Amino acid sequence: MRIRRVIISILVICFIVAFCLSLHFYLKALNINKGLTNDKPVSSSDYHFILIPEEMDNPYWHLVEDGAKAAGAQADVAIEYKGPVQANVEEHIGAIDTAIATKVDGIITQGTVSPEMTAVINAAIQKGIPVITLDSDDPDSRRVAYIGTNNFKAGYQAGEALIKATHGKAEVGIITGNFDSTNEKQRVAGFEKAVSRARDVHIVDVEESHITRVQAAEKTYNMLIKYPKINAFFGTSSLDGIGISAIIEQLDHKKDTYIIAFDTLKETQTLIKKGAIDATVSQDPYQMGYQSVLMMLDILKGKQIKSLKYTDSQIIRASDLNISITHTHAEVKHK
Repeated sequence: MRIRRVIISILVICFIVAFCLSLHFYLKALNINKGLTNDKPVSSSDYHFILIPEEMDNPYWHLVEDGAKAAGAQADVAIEYKGPVQANVEEHIGAIDTAIATKVDGIITQGTVSPEMTAVINAAIQKGIPVITLDSDDPDSRRVAYIGTNNFKAGYQAGEALIKATHGKAEVGIITGNFDSTNEKQRVAGFEKAVSRARDVHIVDVEESHITRVQAAEKTYNMLIKYPKINAFFGTSSLDGIGISAIIEQLDHKKDTYIIAFDTLKETQTLIKKGAIDATVSQDPYQMGYQSVLMMLDILKGKQIKSLKYTDSQIIRASDLNISITHTHAEVKHK
């Protein structure tokens, strides 16, 4: 009887030990899983970059986002896309402030030449967070690098194309996205420089669309009422050409009006194929996003980089477009 009680006691002790060990390893596993979800993304990305666009809902900026996230997936970098829904400098600066407070590893943002933007970029650098500007630069800041179009050159290319298409005789209206944007100013300046070579090409008026097709259309209509002799338009931001063409089509003026737009959004390409827009300046926003992520990685690894990196721009006409449009960025024949 005594031996039986000893055996039972031993079995009870073994059961308790086994239960305690099982509970220990279960709680340990639970803590590990909890750490994975709370401390780092499930992807266990090595870095966290934030991409801050001029406005999140703009199709152009979605192409930049696509390029950045493709590079992020390739390099195991978490890419956060966050900023103002519509262009708003205060909200843009606030997004950079938030990124600084959350201690991201790198900030990729459109730059604007303003004391407030320069100050917040410098604040990020002071905190040890590298900043790359893209699409539009802030050269007065301490940003590490700029990547994007040479906007003066792109505007100049547009001016040359207009001179050629109109045989050097045109009354031109310009619809620009934002009077305060560095890139828009440079495009207008480049265009003005090019057409100054043609004695019979005159810029009649310049109006601001606030980067909306509705206001681009409205300003086009008002411009034509005020200056009925206008027979050519240049739209300097991605939605301007679309707004311009809508009014020209509504007024049945396309036969007598030349339109050159900016960017190769799918809708712009469709309008070029239809003959509603004559040409557009092609940028490469996908590559801007893609290359900016790779450049940021090089900065964090201590590699030497160029402070200016220009992506391609060219004039696209109907003859340059492929029959099908299937990719996120423009499919064109590069000549």
